[in-house]
Amino acid sequence: MPKSTLIVNADGPEIRVAVIEDGLLGELYIERKRDRGIAGNIYKGKVERILPGMQAAFVNLGLEKSAYLHVSDVRGTPDDLRSLLAGDSGDGGNEVPDESQVDAIERAAGSASGDDEPGERQHRSSQPRPPQGGRRIEDLLKEGQEIVVQVTKEPISTKGARTTRYVSLPGRHLVFMPTVDSVGISRRIASEKERRRLRSIIDDMRPPGSGFIVRTVAAGVPEKDLRADMGFLIKLWNQIVERSEKSRCPSLIYSDLDLLLRTVRDLFTADVERMIIDSRPEYERVKKFIAAFMPDFHGHIELSDTPDPIFDGMGIEMEIDRALERKVWLKSGGYLIIDETEALTAIDINTGRFVGKKSLEDTITQTNLEACHEIADQLKIRSLGGMIVVDFIDMDRSSNRERVMRTFNEALKGDRNRAQVTRISELGLVEMSRKRTRESLLHTLTEPCVHCEGKGYTKSRQTVSFEVLRELRRQGSIVDGNTIVIEVHADVAKRLQGPDRDFLDDVEKRLQKQVVVKIRGSFAVDEFEIRSAKDNQVIGRSEVAHVVDKNEVRKSKRKRRGSPDEVMAQIEAEEAAAVVNAESMADEAIAEAEAQAARVASRERAELTRDHHHAGEDSFDVDVSFDGEDEPVSTAASAPVMAEAPVPVVVEAPMAAAVAVVGEEPPTDGS
Repeated sequence: MPKSTLIVNADGPEIRVAVIEDGLLGELYIERKRDRGIAGNIYKGKVERILPGMQAAFVNLGLEKSAYLHVSDVRGTPDDLRSLLAGDSGDGGNEVPDESQVDAIERAAGSASGDDEPGERQHRSSQPRPPQGGRRIEDLLKEGQEIVVQVTKEPISTKGARTTRYVSLPGRHLVFMPTVDSVGISRRIASEKERRRLRSIIDDMRPPGSGFIVRTVAAGVPEKDLRADMGFLIKLWNQIVERSEKSRCPSLIYSDLDLLLRTVRDLFTADVERMIIDSRPEYERVKKFIAAFMPDFHGHIELSDTPDPIFDGMGIEMEIDRALERKVWLKSGGYLIIDETEALTAIDINTGRFVGKKSLEDTITQTNLEACHEIADQLKIRSLGGMIVVDFIDMDRSSNRERVMRTFNEALKGDRNRAQVTRISELGLVEMSRKRTRESLLHTLTEPCVHCEGKGYTKSRQTVSFEVLRELRRQGSIVDGNTIVIEVHADVAKRLQGPDRDFLDDVEKRLQKQVVVKIRGSFAVDEFEIRSAKDNQVIGRSEVAHVVDKNEVRKSKRKRRGSPDEVMAQIEAEEAAAVVNAESMADEAIAEAEAQAARVASRERAELTRDHHHAGEDSFDVDVSFDGEDEPVSTAASAPVMAEAPVPVVVEAPMAAAVAVVGEEPPTDGS
């Protein structure tokens, strides 16, 4: 089996660890130095709320969101922590885990051969639990109670962290479980003689009532190293207990190692050929850590001295960019489409440019087989978890479907995260679940688009143009004055003066008002604002503009100064004033509508009289607006001046983007 390489980029504001397998990026871990993860941390928290219907509780840890604690993660009796080292194992007795449970616990503790990111622990359904005797969450915890918990799962999306009262402290060779009276040995240690030796060493030294898991890397390790590891973990736990008694609530009482040292502890095993680090201070820190906790370790550590970024020289940066793309190309010419949603991740396979050689069935099968390996790689690189649906291309032969399933399951064997896969359906669908250990790479490195708010699409220019016209018809009559100003995106302005010009002229006829179209560079395509030119009063806007305006209001509220009561009074006064303005606008609209009806009737009578003098006479205007100044130039010197007559649309823009709009004055009814 080829050995892997660990590439560490620590020369910057974040630590990135890339696991290179067979020359390609296999896994990627990222931790920002100012935004470290909390998995593995131990907190003193307060029970905020108990939910009997869910058999769970929410615990205040002093974080942004309350943490989740399920009844299966609550110790049988809420005894003082110090009693754990005195031999009290709660209600449970001495249940010893079987081999599968041992491996599950070792993986959860961050084993190099386990499921998770280095040092990251998950909810451990297979971890031995003291029998609860049917006791419910409301019997075990009370609201306001102070408890010590360990974070097993990072907050993901809108969900808070997941916690447990079954604390586990991982070392290099052992995992210390102070709340479980048992000893387990990884089943990956095959030698029965070695297993007996390891169990004998642990049983001789472990405190009563506590437990240890012997990790895979402990095979062949001298007794003195195991005892040193055990002594360090016991001392660490005693310090945690002491600090928990003195700390306020809620507070952090133990913080796990950072990503770099967790990588050395959990991933730097005999399967790793070497580790390359691009930061001298971090290189020296790793050397000191190994000298203190892994003195007999013979792994090769290198300091990169290249001037170029280490990820660039090895092509890792390109692989990261590729992992953020929705479309992933296969070598044959086919491709994958990977869509992450709130509920699940959908992966679609397509033949693309691959046409095959023999038959359609063979082409489809070859594409599906190639996709199996790429999907397994993408799951690890992108850190995809939860429900995943893979849509393979339909295959007619059942033998080909079985072949694809065997290949897919084989490709998933190298995955550290546990996955459950269903059989392929006749439609080519495979449903699978993969343990979610952390935020996906997409959510870690990106944020929702500020314009579409993460939807991935916006309204078309034509749709927005028509919305503007409809809003003009709704609100135009309430404008006080003869001019209405519309501020839109440049592309929407071009539609309003181009293909949709006739519709805008029709609205002008209806309202008997001039419509001035201005370009606002800060607007997205689907944003617009309609206001009166006379008093600059906003009378209509797009829904997107409403959202932007609310965000600006929030920002302005944060900038206010004064006591909390004064700020709140100011905010309430402003909100009340806004309501009053809205109601006043409605009253003014009613009055304006009545006045407009009277003006229209008067204008019609005047136009009937004027038609006898100006029948058939047309006028054209060309208006160009620069830097907010409107200077209409008439091309008909003798054109008559009509009271309240519609005028051409003016597109207002800077010099480099000025748009000339040519319009024709609409003929009167008598033309």
